Amino acid sequence: MGDLKKLAGQTAIYGIPTIVGRFLNYLLVPVYTYSLTADRYGVVSELYAYVSFLMIMLTYGMETAYFRFSQEAKDKKTVFNTTMLSLFTTTILFLVLTMCNLGSLSSAMGYSSHKEYIALFLIIVSLDALRAIPYAKLRRENKAARFALIKSVDIFSNILFNLFFFFVLKPDDLVLCIFLSNMFASLIAMLMLLPEYLQFRFKFDFRLLKRMLLYGLPVMVGGLAGMVNETFDRIALKHLVQCPLSVADCESYVMSNIGIYGACYKLSIVMSLFIQAFKFAAEPYFFSKMKNADAKQTYSDVMSVYTLFLLTIFIGVMAYLDILQYFVGSEFRSGLKVVPLLLLANLCLGIYYNLSVWYKVSDKTIYGAYISGMGAAITLVLNYLLVPHLGYMGAAWTTLICYFAIMVICWAFGQKFYPVKYPVKRLSLYTLLALVIVGAIMCNPVANMVLKLLINTVLLLVFVAVAYRFDVRKRLS
Repeated sequence: MGDLKKLAGQTAIYGIPTIVGRFLNYLLVPVYTYSLTADRYGVVSELYAYVSFLMIMLTYGMETAYFRFSQEAKDKKTVFNTTMLSLFTTTILFLVLTMCNLGSLSSAMGYSSHKEYIALFLIIVSLDALRAIPYAKLRRENKAARFALIKSVDIFSNILFNLFFFFVLKPDDLVLCIFLSNMFASLIAMLMLLPEYLQFRFKFDFRLLKRMLLYGLPVMVGGLAGMVNETFDRIALKHLVQCPLSVADCESYVMSNIGIYGACYKLSIVMSLFIQAFKFAAEPYFFSKMKNADAKQTYSDVMSVYTLFLLTIFIGVMAYLDILQYFVGSEFRSGLKVVPLLLLANLCLGIYYNLSVWYKVSDKTIYGAYISGMGAAITLVLNYLLVPHLGYMGAAWTTLICYFAIMVICWAFGQKFYPVKYPVKRLSLYTLLALVIVGAIMCNPVANMVLKLLINTVLLLVFVAVAYRFDVRKRLS
């Protein structure tokens, strides 16, 4: 399984600096949650949810299209130039139009008194969009070390700017400082990508662009629908949470719910980081293997090891949740009950990302849009039904149900159009074992913290030993 080891190595190269950097970035969560009230942190959670939607719209599937058409193109420079010119034009147009209508846009979002928040996040998302293709170019050329370096500098500089604002300058508006830190870090990353930008030439192939758009726009639609699944819950909470009659300040109550949910969502960050690192390495890897005779077997082997790793993370986070809870301020810990649901949801999402290879390599990206659209419909309906009654627990259950549904739907479509023999029964048994172990961890009655953590560690190691002995070892040998 040399190819599998290569993918693992690429995931490590992409992932370790990103994971270390993101983990340090994760340490900003206690900085935020111990310094900001829940309602102020709710502002940060809500606006970054909007950023995610805008990022997908501004890149409109061109990153994936760039990978796809670079793979077969003789003149890869033309693909790069066409993609860059298209994204640059649309991004600048977006920024100009939104800045010219900043007042009305801020009012519509409920931030008429904080237009500067909206202006900064528009700039941040535009800078992110302009970096998408240079980053993709590094990944396509297997320049993982340079990619990881720039990503790490981006993350570390964001951390340093935050620490400078929070502990040195200590201004009144710390929320504004969070957005400023992000913008400054993005500018530094753009400067580091200057060699990639300088390779751009004004060579535009309209026919190529048309083909890329036909390929990429369904990816965008699917991405938007997917982002509804991923971040709409934080937006929905603002409009659907029912304010008790006993609460005097309903706006603060609602924003506090968003802040608590957003902070506890961060406790699933370990799994999210691994999924992100895997995606960076897997997408170009899967495309490079698509024409090999054993491609489907490779995809199946990757799925097995990948799922077992995600299950290990799931158990690990739950095993040490008694420690991890202190990463958020005491005001936010009332939301810890959402953590197991969100971890399971991310597990399903991670598997879905792996399964989605079938419609990307078979040029059936429209099915990605269909699947994500189904998930978006589930998200919208269930949030509407559950959040008014269950609050952020309704949002957590909605997220889990949605991701489980799109995972199953993606697998079913894949078996019809691009059948891969995934070991469904075996992985289901491993998942059941993980759920039993997590159930034992959650019901652990031991009061002594050290002894409790020791028992939880043993349970975690039992799963690791079983997975390695009966599955992972033979696939990596």
